[in-house]
Amino acid sequence: MPANWWLQKRSYFLFIVRETTCVFVGGYAIFLLVLATRRDDPQSFSEWLHSPLLNALQIMALPFLLYHTITWINLTPQVLVLWRGEDRVSPTLIAAAHHAMWVVGSVVIFWIAYQYG
Repeated sequence: MPANWWLQKRSYFLFIVRETTCVFVGGYAIFLLVLATRRDDPQSFSEWLHSPLLNALQIMALPFLLYHTITWINLTPQVLVLWRGEDRVSPTLIAAAHHAMWVVGSVVIFWIAYQYG
């Protein structure tokens, strides 16, 4: 197989982009966990959160996180096949329910962060 096989079709390219974003998302999550577990100085953690470098990193991470999340939720109906009696539940309904729960979860997290932040 040639090294540029993933450039041959749009679906292959989007697959590779999605897989690449998962590496970035994982690295970003590890970075935030390490940052959050620093117990040497809570003031230092607060300074890091407001630093221009971390703000730039979060702005760069946002499109990767959004793309990864949206494509993952859109794949859910292929993995989660639900049946109601002998009728299959609409894949669109399954994806829409997951998108709605993502929005609800995000609103709850923003509300908690706003209340305690």
